[in-house]
Amino acid sequence: MQQIFGPDGLIAKVHPEYEHRPGQIDMAAAVLRAFEQKQHLIVEAGTGTGKTLAYLVPAIAAACGNGARVVISTGTKNLQEQLMDKDIPFLQETLPAKFRAAVMKGRNNYACLHRIKRAESMPVLEGLDQIDQFDEVFRWVAKTETGDRAELSNLPENLPFWRHIDARSDTCLGQQCPDFDPCFITRMRQRAIDADVIVVNHHLFFADLALRNGAYGAVLPDYAAVILDEAHQIEDVASEYFGSQVSNYQLDDLLRDAGYLKIEDRETERELTRVSARIQRFADQFWISFREGRGLEGRFTLTPRTAQVDNLHSDQDEQDDAQAEMSANRRQDAGAPYNALDKALNRLETTLAILKDPSTDAENILRRVRQLRFDLNFIVKAEDKQFVYWLERRGRGVFLRASPIDVSGLLQDKLFEKVPTVILTSATLSSAGNFRFIRERLGVDKGEEMIAESIFDFHEQAVLYLPPKMPDPRSPEWGRAAADEVIKIVNATAGRAFVLSTSNAGMNEMFERVASQIDYPCFVQGSASKGALLKKFRETPNSVLFATSSFWQGVDVRGEQLSCVIIDKLPFAVPSDPIIAARQRYIEEQGGSSFYEYSVPQAIISLKQGLGRLIRSTTDRGVLAVLDPRLRTKMYGQTFLQSLPPCRITSNPDDLVRFFTDEVSSFRFQVSGSSK
Repeated sequence: MQQIFGPDGLIAKVHPEYEHRPGQIDMAAAVLRAFEQKQHLIVEAGTGTGKTLAYLVPAIAAACGNGARVVISTGTKNLQEQLMDKDIPFLQETLPAKFRAAVMKGRNNYACLHRIKRAESMPVLEGLDQIDQFDEVFRWVAKTETGDRAELSNLPENLPFWRHIDARSDTCLGQQCPDFDPCFITRMRQRAIDADVIVVNHHLFFADLALRNGAYGAVLPDYAAVILDEAHQIEDVASEYFGSQVSNYQLDDLLRDAGYLKIEDRETERELTRVSARIQRFADQFWISFREGRGLEGRFTLTPRTAQVDNLHSDQDEQDDAQAEMSANRRQDAGAPYNALDKALNRLETTLAILKDPSTDAENILRRVRQLRFDLNFIVKAEDKQFVYWLERRGRGVFLRASPIDVSGLLQDKLFEKVPTVILTSATLSSAGNFRFIRERLGVDKGEEMIAESIFDFHEQAVLYLPPKMPDPRSPEWGRAAADEVIKIVNATAGRAFVLSTSNAGMNEMFERVASQIDYPCFVQGSASKGALLKKFRETPNSVLFATSSFWQGVDVRGEQLSCVIIDKLPFAVPSDPIIAARQRYIEEQGGSSFYEYSVPQAIISLKQGLGRLIRSTTDRGVLAVLDPRLRTKMYGQTFLQSLPPCRITSNPDDLVRFFTDEVSSFRFQVSGSSK
């Protein structure tokens, strides 16, 4: 690794921005050992380590030397693009070993040739303006090599009809599809089979992991090792794909596709029409029966349903209608609408199952009906206590979900015991200087670990500002006091700040209180897309952006334009979130402390992400301000401070002015991480 990363190495000779980074060399050597010894490795590599090259070089060496394909999975689109557009092409030109790389995205990023052809005669468009858009997509499909919708950069990001023509797995006909050979998924997979290194995102990786060995879902070719970058996101993504989901969109798509089946027998065709109408009616009553979060957007815990499944062969259609309609408008006996819907779905299943010489499309719909009934039954009955059952409302969508409360055992069985080498890396994985939290949450019993040395001098480059006196965050005085502090801080830093709140309500209140009191351009999350807001922020000198604390995920603003990040409260996970609440309850039931074993370490990792947004190069300087007084007043506050890089601490806003005018020697700081 020294010959590649050292001062006289290959990279130093050709990279225009080369810097000698001891932490990068140590990390590359540890990754290479993990490949050679077929073991797992956890690496925290903060911003500036050169993390991606540190794992790419040994991964390429292992893939070329052993013929063992390596998958690299990322948490954000930005990192995926950095790997494929910058880092990998650079190494293909620099390294003597020749290797091939391919990118794979989630199936719904790609157009489905079969569905697009069928859509020409189906009413998938919702307005006249979409006719021109569909025509453009149709022309693009005829000439694109990849079918990746990212190529349609001049069309809106959220095309309403895209879900009717994408290559999602549940509508896939597999090898029976007449367009299987030219299919964009087939071509993508072939490129991946021919590659030594495959770059994917976490959603595709865990969707594939959950469905491996299935007939329709698996996309990734076999691999001998995987590198999971931005690994702090893994638990949440894995819980999504190891569970079950049913949505109103899913039912609508099923009925629409069933309506376009070509059935020769007239009686069977009439029966399909009748049963589809019944399913639609019962589906409407079924969705209405859910009171949780009605009129709101967000995630809500499902209350148990009294879903007593009746005789599925009953012919009491009128009674089903009446009972479902009454129950949909009554809080009790909420299982009746489900029973009626399930009976109607069963009738559709039976009708399709007895078709003579069914078409490939009919077989696909039959498979979907069976899976839909299974998932609905699992979620509505809610009998498996290892899962949490919840509902999400988003736009016009209603999504019923069942998620495993603890994914550690699933990851052990499906990943860590099956794949010889798994590398977990991120800028933020440790808490209080150790990896105990991430090991327990992900089920990593074996493997080495290391914290790579940073190239940054946080003692000189960063300041942590803690207000000298603040009220309790739960008190009525908090909002006004927090706004006063923000005004002082952004005046001291001349704007150039993110102001991050732990809730939308807190963000909006802060914006209302502060924006009119400062002389800097202000933007607020929700007024435009995330990409548009970041563009405005980068291009507007001395601006201030108000957002929620999740905003910094995948955000990269280099230079002095972002010189300050202000966090209103410690970023504890929202305890009312169904999955968070279930995880905390599970820990308590096992005799543990959910606050110290889950909430605190999770919040520490989130806080470290904030500091990582600030310092992106050796010339950057920045202020991280945390307004929450619990950093000083609570015992666990010391754990937060010990987990941060050793930057200086102040409670004097005037120090911030001097910090940016290089008068750092004229005042004394307390130092985090070492002395308190």
